[in-house]
Amino acid sequence: MHIFAIANQKGGVAKTTTAVNLAAALTASGRRTLLVDLDPQGNATMGCGIDKRSLQSSVYQVLLRMASLEDARVMSPSGKFDVLPANRELAGAEVELVDLELRETRLKAALAKHHADYDFVLIDCPPSLSMLTLNGLCAAHGVIIPMQCEYYALEGLSDLVNTIKKVHANLNRDLKIIGLLRVMYDPRNTLSTQVSAQLEQHFGDKVFKTLVPRNVRLAEAPSYGVPGVLFDKAAKGSQAYLAFAVEMIDRVHSWKESV
Repeated sequence: MHIFAIANQKGGVAKTTTAVNLAAALTASGRRTLLVDLDPQGNATMGCGIDKRSLQSSVYQVLLRMASLEDARVMSPSGKFDVLPANRELAGAEVELVDLELRETRLKAALAKHHADYDFVLIDCPPSLSMLTLNGLCAAHGVIIPMQCEYYALEGLSDLVNTIKKVHANLNRDLKIIGLLRVMYDPRNTLSTQVSAQLEQHFGDKVFKTLVPRNVRLAEAPSYGVPGVLFDKAAKGSQAYLAFAVEMIDRVHSWKESV
């Protein structure tokens, strides 16, 4: 089981779009996939076609050990992968976890019991360096960082890299940066191409080859509760996420061979 946190403390950088579409693309390729929604907004849950208002239990109950993962997980009716869903209740977990023992590793403990159930677990982290994000980073083997090719994105990236280093040093020795995914990319924009080149120069093969373009069809898909790669498979954005799934699978295979 490979567990990847999709994280970036900057909001609006397609974390949820990446999580939902990668989960759908991996499932379409025959991989058993679980998507964990760690954002109280519950956008990944809704984007998978699950009504967050009618949940009997969610990731909130799992973190507080009021429910098991088996009780809380739901299959996405459109994507056919499992989802550990979230809703507004999760906002309360920030405060409630503070006084609990092993507060940073509660998600890790819940996932450990299901090692044989999944090939991939994707964790959609909230856009902040919170206790929820910390749970995601402690549970993960690696971090996928979606980012726009713009100046402010570079500024925030250094903070995120430092956080990942601290978590690696103090809480999760397995954690590493898997790669940076360039999203909402516009090749006609000079700044986009310049920042993209800077990323490749600085991070080398940590930058995924896949470039996800700005795409209206990807933006429309969540309102129908369907991942973009299924909503309109021919759209450029969907094709990019399908290619990204192949790149992820290849990267995982290359690790196995090098071990």
